[in-house]
Amino acid sequence: MKDPAPQTLRAGRVLCDAAGAILGPTEIAIGADGRISSIQPLAVEALTREEAGTLVMPALADAHDHGRGLRTLAYGAADQSLETWLPELRRQPKVDPWLNAVVALGRLARSGVAVVNHCHNTQDGRALLAEAEAVSRAARDVGVRVAFGWPFFDRNPLVYGDLAALAALSPEAKRSAILVADQNMRDCETNFTLFEQAKAFEHATFTLQYHPVAPQWARPETLAAIATASAADGRRIHTHLLETELQRQWADTHHPQGLVAWLDELGLLSERLTVAHCVWLDDRDIALLAKRGVTVSINASSNLRLRSGTPALASLLGAGVPVAFGLDGMALDDDEDMLREIRLAWHLHARCGTLPGPGLDMQSILRGALKTGRKSAIGEDGGGRILLGAPADLLLLDFAAIASDSVVPDPDPLPLLMGRARSEHVRGLIVNGRNVVDSGACLGIDLAALEARLIGEARAAYAPTDLAEITQAQAVLQRYYGCGCHQRTDPVG
Repeated sequence: MKDPAPQTLRAGRVLCDAAGAILGPTEIAIGADGRISSIQPLAVEALTREEAGTLVMPALADAHDHGRGLRTLAYGAADQSLETWLPELRRQPKVDPWLNAVVALGRLARSGVAVVNHCHNTQDGRALLAEAEAVSRAARDVGVRVAFGWPFFDRNPLVYGDLAALAALSPEAKRSAILVADQNMRDCETNFTLFEQAKAFEHATFTLQYHPVAPQWARPETLAAIATASAADGRRIHTHLLETELQRQWADTHHPQGLVAWLDELGLLSERLTVAHCVWLDDRDIALLAKRGVTVSINASSNLRLRSGTPALASLLGAGVPVAFGLDGMALDDDEDMLREIRLAWHLHARCGTLPGPGLDMQSILRGALKTGRKSAIGEDGGGRILLGAPADLLLLDFAAIASDSVVPDPDPLPLLMGRARSEHVRGLIVNGRNVVDSGACLGIDLAALEARLIGEARAAYAPTDLAEITQAQAVLQRYYGCGCHQRTDPVG
């Protein structure tokens, strides 16, 4: 990745920030430090036709993702409820972790994303360190900023609750393996040791975060240790929280004082924490998250595809909770289109109250996509807006195409941006002053060739899974949750 070089760009319109401040014809100069050094008005006559039809805005942030270059539908993992979807992931063929990551990051860059919270799912838990190094290289090769969520997963490997209860519902041949499923999980001490080693992979566009996968998937002592470490070193924390109704039921049984309140007692809630999904929060949870300054990542497409429900976005915003948006590797059309994702989130939650009107304001959505999501990944760096001295993370859109049928002489860009913009309208992406995407193509990688290579490698590695075994596991899970085993506090004898 080359150092940024001074450059200038010209555009007919500039969206300066999430508040919707618009400049007309403008020249933006970027210095060798990767920051905006000058913003000057221009006469429209000074622009080429292409420049006049370009809209420049702050680049997007994907606040919650998993880096799935090989999409889940590609290997037959059909959309369904999260709990029965997870066994479907056994179908995944093992591929080069760099290839998987570089394709995922390349697609995000092509959709205008400069910053991503990458919550890592291992292909091989024994190779986590090597996989982290591969993602670090992919971030450098593509040129986007990646916050790598180091996974702490040491609890409830198969279900929310007692393995003995699951074993009792399972075929006899499966019971012994189920009973010891939690014995080979990577423990907290090992994770912290590996985390220290992984710091060697950090660079200008790759940093580490703590990622306790979820409260039901991390031991209480692990969560407390992460809270202590984050308070000491200032690193951010990212976790899933109350994504499904079954998780809410488990939480209400095992933490009757409230799961979010319990996390607060552990010291986990702070401005350094981002929680993803949050579909099943109650009013007390929302108030406490707001009080502690915790960021919530809304993942509209994923929650629809995995049958989780829809979070109370208006209530979150009304309480003052910082809200961001993420693709979760599960875009509605399986296309990693972040522009389309924020439109879906807006329309899905736009209805506020009973009076007629526009509903949820566009600026709230843009704030999450431009600024809050960025902060959740890399902290406050002055980015997410276009002003002197800000990091030059800029998205260039073909506004002429977006507004091609407009009969208004000088249309307001904001409604058209929120209502129509898609990945195909991305002309360019600049990250830290470096050109990452130009004319819709990634510059650091040959994305099409790498996608073809990934698919070829996955097809060669694909081993037909015992589908009957997956179906059997799903049926057992349905019985386990159907009989309320996740709500039991007494272990099965």
